[in-house]
Amino acid sequence: MKAEAGPDLDFDTALAMLAWQVELGADEALSDAPINRYAAQAPAEAGSDAAQPGAAQPAPQRAAMPQPMPAPQVGPDPVAVAEVSARGAADLEALRDAIAGFGHCELKRGAKTTVFADGNPAARVMILGEAPGREEDLEGKPFVGRAGRLLDRMLAAIGLSRSSPDPQASVYISNILPWRPPHNRDPEAAEIAMMMPFVRRHVDLAAPDILVLMGNTPCAAVLGRRGITRMRGQWTEALGLPVLPTFHPAYLLRNPHAKREAWADLLDLRARLKGLP
Repeated sequence: MKAEAGPDLDFDTALAMLAWQVELGADEALSDAPINRYAAQAPAEAGSDAAQPGAAQPAPQRAAMPQPMPAPQVGPDPVAVAEVSARGAADLEALRDAIAGFGHCELKRGAKTTVFADGNPAARVMILGEAPGREEDLEGKPFVGRAGRLLDRMLAAIGLSRSSPDPQASVYISNILPWRPPHNRDPEAAEIAMMMPFVRRHVDLAAPDILVLMGNTPCAAVLGRRGITRMRGQWTEALGLPVLPTFHPAYLLRNPHAKREAWADLLDLRARLKGLP
C-alpha cells in the first residue's frame, strides 16, 4: 500500500521532485518545516512576534570573499637599472659591455650572442631595426642573411655602405633589442621598455645626423606609434634627430610590391643627406 504524500501531491510525483532537488545539489535538510525564502522579510524589531525565540529567522548572508591583491614586484625595476647602466657608459665599447652584462631581460638566456651593432660608428646615418633573427644571433651582427643582403643592395644604390670608412658614405646599424626573441616572435612591450635606455644612449654616443627606423617595432619604440605602411616616408623628429620611418628589408622580401615605395624613401634619404653641411 502506498504512503500518502499529501492531499494534492501523490507519492510518485513527490519522489520525482525529491530526486530532482537531489540532482540540483539539495542533499541536506536544514529544518523540519520548509521555508519560503521569497516571503522572507527583513529581521523584525525587538519585541515583535518574529523576534521571539523559536520564530523562523532569515538565513544569514554569506560574507563576500576578499579580492586577492596584485603581487608586488620582486627585485629592482629593470627599466631603472637600465637607465643607471646606460648613463654610466662613456663610450660605445662601454655601452656594449653594459648591455652584455644586463641580466634583467629573459631573452638573454635563450640567445647565443649579444648583437650590438655593425658598420661605421662615425656615419651620418644610423639605422635601427627590430631584433636579431636566427642568422644574426649566430653571427653576432644585425641585418645579415637574406634581409641583410637586400639592405646592402638598397644602400649601395644610393652610395652608402656599412663597410665604408668614410662617414659621408657609410651607415651604422643596430636594433632595438640585442637578443633574439624565441621563434622570432614580436618583442614584448616590457622587453622594449627595459632596453630603450640603452637605445637612447646608443644614439647619443653614435651622434648620427639622421636616424632611419626600419619596421613597426623601432617606430613603436622611438616614436610611440605603429602602422609602418602609413608612416613610411614621412619625416619626423625624435631623440633630437630627423627620423625617417621605412620598411624593414624582411618585409620587402615578403611583399616585393612595396619595393617601389622603399626606393622612394631611399631617394628621399639621399636628397636629405646632400642637403646637410
